[in-house]
Amino acid sequence: MAGHNKWSKIKRGKAITDAKRGNVFSKLAKEITLAAKAGGGSPDMNARLRSAITAAKAANVPNDNIDRAIKKGTGELAGAALEEILYEAYGPGGVAMMIEIVTDNRNRSANDIRTLLSKNNGTFADSGSVSYLFQRRGEIRLDKSAANEDQIMEAALDAGADDIQEDGDDWVVYTTTDRLFQIGGALREKNLAPRSQNLIYQPQTTVTISDAGTAKSLIKLYDLLDDYDDSQHVHANFEIDDCIADQLD
Repeated sequence: MAGHNKWSKIKRGKAITDAKRGNVFSKLAKEITLAAKAGGGSPDMNARLRSAITAAKAANVPNDNIDRAIKKGTGELAGAALEEILYEAYGPGGVAMMIEIVTDNRNRSANDIRTLLSKNNGTFADSGSVSYLFQRRGEIRLDKSAANEDQIMEAALDAGADDIQEDGDDWVVYTTTDRLFQIGGALREKNLAPRSQNLIYQPQTTVTISDAGTAKSLIKLYDLLDDYDDSQHVHANFEIDDCIADQLD
């Protein structure tokens, strides 16, 4: 679909910038804490924790940070109680957004997200008015240099993946939510190390943005939401038309 690869490159460039700034560490540490809280502190017995640790190590999170995050989740270290919240919203152009939050203060996060939306042409949506436009899936991303199309297709389908797609410089493997960690492990056993491995909200339909002003407003809002301290993941159902892609650089 038009512009999909361009928007992916923008997001990938942002992820690289975030990693260099170090603000990705907090998100990864929160995921480790939540995984340890939900399933225990042993990565051998907790697939979500094992995946979170792998992602943290890939981002060069120090081992001490990882250990502290695990101990906070198991209660061995004191820490604020974290809560996972999902907000539904509309952005400029009527774009649907799903905002995953991890917070120790629900009221603060709600007020902050409401302010970010209202100041950037967005609005909160009623519960259920946006979520039906998305499907919960597992997503595994691998650099294209890791394997050719035949190799990745064979490995992923043998492991039980639902679908494999090409997205810019990535191979994207989609799974059911309950098989994400199992399939990620199976790919690693075949020396195909995922660049990222997450549960996502995948849009069922997308809005292609052909107006440069709207596209810039959307990307600004997306960045602000993604950079917010309590934000874990932001999902949206828009793509950017190639005809305006160069204007966004």
